[in-house]
Amino acid sequence: MPLCIVLAALVSCSTPKTLGELYPAMYEEKPLTIAIMPPINRTTHVEAKDYFYTTLYQPLCEKGYYVYSPYLTMEMFQQESAYDAELFLEADLSKFRTVLGADAAMFTIIKEWRRNNILGVLSVDIEYILRSTKTGLTLYHKEGEVSVDTSVSDDNGGLSFIGQLISTAINTAATDKIVAGRKCNAVVLSDMPAGKYSPLHGKDSGTPGTKSVIKATVN
Repeated sequence: MPLCIVLAALVSCSTPKTLGELYPAMYEEKPLTIAIMPPINRTTHVEAKDYFYTTLYQPLCEKGYYVYSPYLTMEMFQQESAYDAELFLEADLSKFRTVLGADAAMFTIIKEWRRNNILGVLSVDIEYILRSTKTGLTLYHKEGEVSVDTSVSDDNGGLSFIGQLISTAINTAATDKIVAGRKCNAVVLSDMPAGKYSPLHGKDSGTPGTKSVIKATVN
């Protein structure tokens, strides 16, 4: 194989794709309004679905989108049998455009929600899928494997090892699902192209994107 081809291949592998290359449909359709679908919970923690649902509104607004309030849309979802969002994950979404006027629907799949009180770690694995209500295309798709470190250390030596374990367990138990959900959203949605109400709208297509699965540990 000629050297120039080898070098070109190495460059293409090492250079991260831009947001414009990763999410071309996002820049073509320019969605303005987003409806947040009830999370699809594939864990044994039944309550994770309702808690996590409330954490998605603010970060999407901060990205520059008009987001329908989860509290106001929940009743409609229940009436339309849309509370089980898995039924709509690959289905026609035009009804949400007709009824709500939403340009896109944000689906989330909770794959893991595990808490280790002793080690002081909350581990979550959540997949995010933004689909167009007009074309049905997937505009944005990312997964986050995020560990929230809630361990307690005593640099001044005031606590014994057992005391640190107890403090860590209490602190981890107190770090609820809403906090963990917000931190996962912050990590994953940072890679999402900005909406119309953001000063970065239309200017971030050249920004380097991240991998399809983001792995991170946050405090």
